Amino acid sequence: MTFAQAAALHMQRIEKNVGIKRRTRVYWAQTLAALFKHWPEVAAMEIKRITGNVCRDWAARYAKIASSTRYNNTLSLVKHVIDIAIENGVVYSNPATGLDRKTVRPKRLELSTRSQFAAFVAEMRSAHSRDSQNCADFVQGLAFTGCRISEAAQIEWRDLDFEAGEIFVKGDPEEGTKNGEVRRVPTIPQARELLKNMRTGRGDEPGSAKVFLVRHSQKSMSRAAKKIGMTRITHHDLRHFFATVSIESGVDIPTVSRWLGHKDGGALAMRTYGHLRREHSVAQAQKVTFAPVNPPEVSDPVSIDAPLRLDEQTEKKATSSRQPPRAAKSWTAAIDDEQSKTTAKRSSTGARGSASRFSS
Repeated sequence: MTFAQAAALHMQRIEKNVGIKRRTRVYWAQTLAALFKHWPEVAAMEIKRITGNVCRDWAARYAKIASSTRYNNTLSLVKHVIDIAIENGVVYSNPATGLDRKTVRPKRLELSTRSQFAAFVAEMRSAHSRDSQNCADFVQGLAFTGCRISEAAQIEWRDLDFEAGEIFVKGDPEEGTKNGEVRRVPTIPQARELLKNMRTGRGDEPGSAKVFLVRHSQKSMSRAAKKIGMTRITHHDLRHFFATVSIESGVDIPTVSRWLGHKDGGALAMRTYGHLRREHSVAQAQKVTFAPVNPPEVSDPVSIDAPLRLDEQTEKKATSSRQPPRAAKSWTAAIDDEQSKTTAKRSSTGARGSASRFSS
């Protein structure tokens, strides 16, 4: 079995896998074509003759010209193709297993400033080509919503809820969004103004009509960026631009992550946008201080002669109404009291007897 034969079997599996999206299948086909272009002799090579040294020689050459992501994905493809031969009993081990992946370093985002973006869009609108206005609308739509290019291209007029201020993002009709879920994205003021103006100018279109009349505008974007001296940006950079401006405006990263359609709770957004832009980071750093904080001053101390509050008056009245408990009498005092009562009783009896003798 040659490498090309095993690769054909692997690609058939990818085509039959209903869980793999069309764009992903296209990507793997492009990756295989790039592999054969860089390593043409491997196509006719018997897999049992592909040794670890052969794989390492190819990896050393390819790592010098390919990006980390492209190299890692191509290496995975080579391993999967040889696994097909293992399943068919051609070989018993995979010589590419020991090859190391390249470290993927985060791409440094080179985004425009807000003033540059305004000039960028104005230059696109002034190009006077057939789709100048449509391309500018598409660029602003991507920047103001954070949608992926494939998602924005599928937005219809009925997906816009101007009353609720939301856009219903459903993605490709067959495959949906990238993560397979639909979402509602709130419209920022600039997005609402853009979409309302577009709808006013095309009010006779049905609800099923597409909002954006173009699906890409890279040529127009590159021309405008060069004309105003701005770094070239791509459609996906506009999604980064939306996220960065939202975070710089005070929106928390988990919320921005939900707007973008991420399902990781903000982990990817934190890695991508956590650094923000240099000027914003420097401005925020000026808010940090280690100066001691003075204790708050008492502005209105309570006076001793101040009138009592209602609750204090109630407490004072309740306290005064309570009488102190009577002290227990000693045993001598109790005897004296008893003798006094007896003497008083005898005196009273004698007085009554004398009175009766005088009366008789």
